[in-house]
Amino acid sequence: MRAAAPEIPLRTIFARFWPFAAPRRGLLAVALLLALVTPAIGTAEIWLFKVLVDDVLLPGSFALFPKIALAYVGLTVLDGVITGARRVLSTWLSQRFLLDLRAHLLRHLERLSPTFFHGSRLGDLLSRVSGDVAAIEAFVLSAVTSSTTASVQLVVYVGALFVLQWKLALVALTVTPVFWYVARRFSRRTKSLSREKQRLSGVIGSVVEQTLSNITLVQAYGQEERQVGRFSEEAERKYRVEMASARLKAVYGPVVELIELLGVLTVLGTGAWLLSRRELTVGELLAFVTFLGGLYGPVRRLGSIANSAYAAAAGAERVIEVLDEVPAVVDGPDAADPGRVVGHLEVRDVSFTYPGTGRPALDAVSLVVAPGETVVVVGASGAGKSTLAKLVVRFFDPDAGQVLLDGRAIGDLTLDALRRNVTVLLQETLLLDGTVRDNIAYGRSDATEADIVRAARAADAHAFIEALPQGYDTPIGERGRRLSGGQGQRIAIARAMLRDAPVLLLDEPTTGLDVRSAARLLEPLARLMAGRSTLIISHHLVTARMADRVVVLDRGRVVETGSHEELLARNGTYAELWRKSGGGRARRESPAPPWEAVTSSRPRRALVERTDEVMVGAADG
Repeated sequence: MRAAAPEIPLRTIFARFWPFAAPRRGLLAVALLLALVTPAIGTAEIWLFKVLVDDVLLPGSFALFPKIALAYVGLTVLDGVITGARRVLSTWLSQRFLLDLRAHLLRHLERLSPTFFHGSRLGDLLSRVSGDVAAIEAFVLSAVTSSTTASVQLVVYVGALFVLQWKLALVALTVTPVFWYVARRFSRRTKSLSREKQRLSGVIGSVVEQTLSNITLVQAYGQEERQVGRFSEEAERKYRVEMASARLKAVYGPVVELIELLGVLTVLGTGAWLLSRRELTVGELLAFVTFLGGLYGPVRRLGSIANSAYAAAAGAERVIEVLDEVPAVVDGPDAADPGRVVGHLEVRDVSFTYPGTGRPALDAVSLVVAPGETVVVVGASGAGKSTLAKLVVRFFDPDAGQVLLDGRAIGDLTLDALRRNVTVLLQETLLLDGTVRDNIAYGRSDATEADIVRAARAADAHAFIEALPQGYDTPIGERGRRLSGGQGQRIAIARAMLRDAPVLLLDEPTTGLDVRSAARLLEPLARLMAGRSTLIISHHLVTARMADRVVVLDRGRVVETGSHEELLARNGTYAELWRKSGGGRARRESPAPPWEAVTSSRPRRALVERTDEVMVGAADG
């Protein structure tokens, strides 16, 4: 993502985000009508003040006072009711706008490819979803209401000034263009400062997020001061921008007040002269000055709204930048949902090159995983294994060739249908900041308590879950930090069990676990694999002993295919990888690796049959 969002005209921003307010435009019109009543009430109150001075105070007549007092009370009550109703309605409209826009932005972010997030700072994205969206609301809704109210008040009060004394009104209005000129001069600088403040807020949030999310690494390497230094550097930049903004406001406020004072003094001087000529009454002069104060208020407010609009535009530009990111994959116009598939997975002559790279990550790769079959894809680092996994779940579309499910190109399926039929167990155990129950139930939203417990039993997780302080209601912390690696993996397996998809994609399922923890995953994994089309991505060649077939990738191409024993007998690329991994020596000199221990002690088919029985027994229990 670019360092700074491109500048966009205000009317383009308004047009872009108005659709989020349009569904409630009827209620917005009501809010605007309520806002229009306020200037009318203010005008009536000021006119009553003129009557009070000219017809009650100066003549010393009390006859009209009760009526005037009653009118004041009635107007005040009416103003309170209308103002309260407008405030509640405006808040409801703004909050619904914020909710809809944030949900739309989050939905869009969820559709973007992983490479977008690899190139973006999480803290900056969070800043756009929160603060920048709020700035848009201030521009599209709040500013509309405020500017409408201010404009109507301006028109009504100007009309009242001319009704009272047209000569004095012309004198008073000579100050108004000065207000606009000053506001325009200051707004240009305000906009540039606002853009920089919004950008730096995202940068600071990103630094804090990186520090706290990697606190173990920071502490282990003694980099606390380095991270504080990064934070301080960015915070210092924001401090300088904030101070520049404060200095600008410090100048703008007094300048506006001085202009307003000069306008009032000019009007008072002219009014005194008109009083001496008996062209104006005392009540009219006092009402005129009151209207004038009310006139300068909306003029100042309109100038402030212009400044706020530019500040809000800076946030809107950053949100538009994200919304303009094109998802790597989308549902086609004829995409269908076939329901639950059988699970016949085929990769047919697939080629793919990452943008900005010259060498293909995959080059004419083909493989087949039949229902109930297990295929392991192995190869050195950079061979294209992870890219193949991303294409199977359609994080990207291939440049050439097809990935097919039950003979149908996955591009012809809706993304929801595809991913509902493919369960992914990633190398990194991804857990939510919630309870154990929340994380298992994430596999299927309609899961019952019995379904969750059954899945946990099948994953050999029920026993340790019951031993936790609150059992299934135990919070596991962000990314499951309160669990061990093996416990987290078994929770992930339970989640996959609950999902019960016909196709299973395992990406380095035991990476990062010690021998004991990895060994405990074997039977749960075998239960999970049983009866499913399973594609395992692995650089641990011992996993190949569990497979019906092994596919060897080298520099993005399939160089060998066969069983573990067949490939060793060929003495080709796979055999060389096996020797480099110490496959034979490992069995002679050290305890067998977990996968090999199981597969060498008894045939894989017998293991699957036995774990099938265990899973059925767990379900019955």
